[in-house]
Amino acid sequence: MQIGIIGGTGFTDPTVLGIGDAKDVEMETPFGKPSSPILTGTLFGVKVAVLARHGRKHTVMPSQVNYRANVWALRQLGCTHVLVSTACGSLREELRPGELVLLDQVIDRTTKRHLTFFDNSCAEFPGICHLPMADPFCARTGGVIKEAAAELGIKLHPKGTAVCIEGPRFSTRAESHLFRSWNCDVVNMTTIPEATLAKEAGLCYAAVAMPTDYDCWRPGEGVGVAEVMATFRANVDSVTRLLRETVPRLAKQDWTDTVDANKKLVSDNTMLSS
Repeated sequence: MQIGIIGGTGFTDPTVLGIGDAKDVEMETPFGKPSSPILTGTLFGVKVAVLARHGRKHTVMPSQVNYRANVWALRQLGCTHVLVSTACGSLREELRPGELVLLDQVIDRTTKRHLTFFDNSCAEFPGICHLPMADPFCARTGGVIKEAAAELGIKLHPKGTAVCIEGPRFSTRAESHLFRSWNCDVVNMTTIPEATLAKEAGLCYAAVAMPTDYDCWRPGEGVGVAEVMATFRANVDSVTRLLRETVPRLAKQDWTDTVDANKKLVSDNTMLSS
C-alpha cells in the first residue's frame, strides 16, 4: 500500500507529518508537472507521497491547479488511497470554524477546469468515461478517518456537502444564501475536479474539510485571507494528528476488493470506439 496526501491552503510544509526516509521526487506527467515536488517516504512503516496542492509557497490559485497532473503523479507512484485537506467556509451555524468536516457529497460550480482524463489526450485513458458520481468519496476510507478522529478526541463532523466554486474570489452574500438553500454545508474551491479525477484513476479518495470562517451569509460576518489563514494555522495540528493516525489504520486492512471494485467501476462505464 502507498497513500497519497494532498495538503490544501495552509498545509504547504509536508515535513510536519514527520515522514521518515523522506526525499523529494520531481514528476513529469502527460498532463504536465504537478503543483509541487512530491515528498515520498514512510509514516509508521507505510509508504506515503505528499503533495502541496497550491505549491509549497501557495503560488497556484484554485483554477490553475494542475489537478490531472497531481492525481496522475500519485497514481503513477503506486498510491491506492488519497487523503486530502481543504480549507472551506461554513454555511451552517453548527459547523464552527476550526472544526473538521468529512465530506461525503459535492456540487460542482466550476467553469474553467479539465474535468476528466478521458478526453483523448492520453493513451492511458482511451475512450469516454461516463463515470457514476452518486458517491464521490470513498466511504470505507472515510470510516477509518472517523475512527481515527474519535480515538484522538478531534471534533469531526461525520458528513457534509461541499459546493465547489471557481474562485479565487469568495462568494457574494446572495450566492452564500443560495448555497445554504441548496442544503450545502461548506463552500470551497478545489474538490472538483480532484475528487472526480481520483475516482477515474481508481483511487480511494477522502477529503477532510476545515471551516475557517462563516463565509458571508451570517449577519455581521465577512471573509478574508487574514481570517482564513489565522484559523488554519491554529488547526494544522489537528489535521496533522488526524492524518498521522489514519495512515497506519488504513494499512492494517486488506483493500484488494475495494481497489478492484474502483477499477471495475471505471472500466464498466468507459465507452471505446469500435
